[in-house]
Formats: sequence, C-alpha cells, structure tokens
Amino acid sequence: MTPVELSRTVLRAVRCAVDEGELSVAVPVRAVVTPPGPGGCGDYATNIALQLARPAGRPPRQVAEILRPHLSRTAGVAGVEITGPGFLNIHLEAATATIALVREILDGRAYGHANGRSNDHANGHAIDSGHDSHGSHESHTTPYGHTPTLTGQVIPLRIPYDIRAEVVADSLVRIVASQGGRAEVDHVRAGEAVTLRPVPAPEDPAPLGADAARWALLHPAAHDRPRITADHLAQRESNPLFRVRYAHARARALTRCAARLGFHGEPGDVPVDVPGAEVLVRELAGYPHALSAAAAQHAPDRLARHLVATADAFLAFQHTVLPLGDEKPSAAHRARLALAEAAGTVLAGGLSLLGISAPDYL
Repeated sequence: MTPVELSRTVLRAVRCAVDEGELSVAVPVRAVVTPPGPGGCGDYATNIALQLARPAGRPPRQVAEILRPHLSRTAGVAGVEITGPGFLNIHLEAATATIALVREILDGRAYGHANGRSNDHANGHAIDSGHDSHGSHESHTTPYGHTPTLTGQVIPLRIPYDIRAEVVADSLVRIVASQGGRAEVDHVRAGEAVTLRPVPAPEDPAPLGADAARWALLHPAAHDRPRITADHLAQRESNPLFRVRYAHARARALTRCAARLGFHGEPGDVPVDVPGAEVLVRELAGYPHALSAAAAQHAPDRLARHLVATADAFLAFQHTVLPLGDEKPSAAHRARLALAEAAGTVLAGGLSLLGISAPDYL
C-alpha cells in the first residue's frame, strides 16, 4: 500500500464511520499521512482524529477509537495504534510497504517532487477525497502522495555577494521547485536586510573543482563554517561526498552485473533480516520529508545529510544483491536488486538538486 492509497484508506474510514452513524461530520477534502513523530510508532501516522474532533463534538481519542477498526480491516494494514492526544499510528505489512515504495521510486517520475516532475516550479502525505484531477479541482500531489507545503508560493531569497550564499541559493532554487514553489534570488548591498546569510567560506573553494566545492559549501549547516580542504577530494570512507557518489555508482554497477547474469530488478519482498535492508527502506521512505524540510527551512544541508545516511545504508546492503558462487538468480535477488536500483535513483536525484554530478562509474 502506497501513502496515496493509505490516504484514501483514511478518508474511506471516515466515510464509513459517517455512513454508519458513528460520526456526524463532513468528510474532509484531504487526509494527511506522515512518518510518525516523537512518541509515535508504526510506518505512518495521521492526525485525522484531531482534525475531526471539534466538528464531531468529541474528544480526539474517542474519534480515533471510532476510526481504528475501519482502518484495521483494510488489506495491507497490519495494525493501528493510538498515541498522544489521538494520533492514529498505522503499521503496514512489511512486504507490501517495501514493494510499494520501490515501485513508486522506480516508476519513472521524480520521487518526492511536486506532481512527479523533476525541477518543477511540508512534511506529509495527502490526497484529495475524490476530486477528479481532470476536472476543475487541481490536486498537487507527488507520486508518493506528498503534498508540498510550498505549492504556488514565491520564496524571496535576498543574499549578500558571497560565494557560499550564491551556491546555497542556487541549490534552493531547485529544491524549492521540487516542492512546487518558486525561489527568486536577489542580491543586497551592505546594510540591507537579507533572508539567507550562511557563514562565509574561509577561502575560495574553486580549486576543489565544481562538485567538491559545492559539497563543501552545502553539506555543513548554514551556521557552521565550511572546511575548504583536499579531504573533499579523497576517495575514502571518511569523505561523505565520496560515499554518496560511490554508493550511486555501485547501484548502477549492480544493474550491469545482474544483466550479465541474466536477471533484472523486480520489486518484491526484502525481509528485514537482510543486512542493511530495514535501514535502507527507512531512509528511502524519508526522502520526501528531507526534501520538504530542506525547502521549507532553506537548508540544503538537510538533503545532503539525508543522502549520506541513504548511501551508508545502501553500502551495508549492497553485498546481499548478487548471487554468490554457483547460486542461481532468484526472486529474492530480483527484489534486492530493485531496492538497490531505487537507492541509486534517490541518490542521483538528490545530488542533481544540489547541483552535483552522479557518475555511473567512479
């Protein structure tokens, strides 16, 4: 079950409760589904009970208790728990969730982007309650159900004449566009107000080359002074940029090796006991949130750090993908390859938003 389908499931649960006389409310236009927050559990959570409590004239937890059985009866849902003031925490069947995630990433659209388009123009997943996207109502959802908080917004970025500010703003133009907004960059003179002022680099990063220079300026948080050193060029594990690009190149290499062995990736069940699989799935599922946070907080470092975490998870997982020795390719290998290819797709997309190349060979 994808988050899009899960959002529809939440709306159907509300509609069932209304039809059966358990709730007296208007079915909302959208149902928002997000990764669980602090104190939450499961794969996704929704605040729909808090949203409906006032119009229903009931406490949020009571509304949640009414909705829980309707959600629990849905195929693909392993269980539903109520936490906090009335959040519904939804556990999906592991295999179903992983298969849906990999399919969404590999379906040819830009995963995590507004309307599934690369470089077009908040946290959460949402879908309308039944409006036809070909009609008068326009739905701004990504292929994974993510509704960007910046859709249609113009974000002014007033920056000083500084190389780091220039690079951060350039990345934010693409990241904001990925969430449906438009960033407009203007330079300001001394004494004028700025909206984006990262700590300047201590020296010119140009000698590092385009990719390493951009990473050196984007990976640290805006309040941290970037390090302009040759460490960014080192091809070793201590270099985060190398790990991210190497992980992408390894994902592409696995596809080439599998083709020579006569098999291809196919989304399927990847058990959580496969080394690195559970963490990799979690990082891939969190990519849309990393994008929306980077855009909303004007912080491309959020995206850079998420790519590092994704790369590290992939590098722990990659050794399980190809058959060993005389072993024949199986459905398990095809499923693991598809997950590896999804990781490569996310890493390439994230690097592109930062303005950094993702070579297939490294």
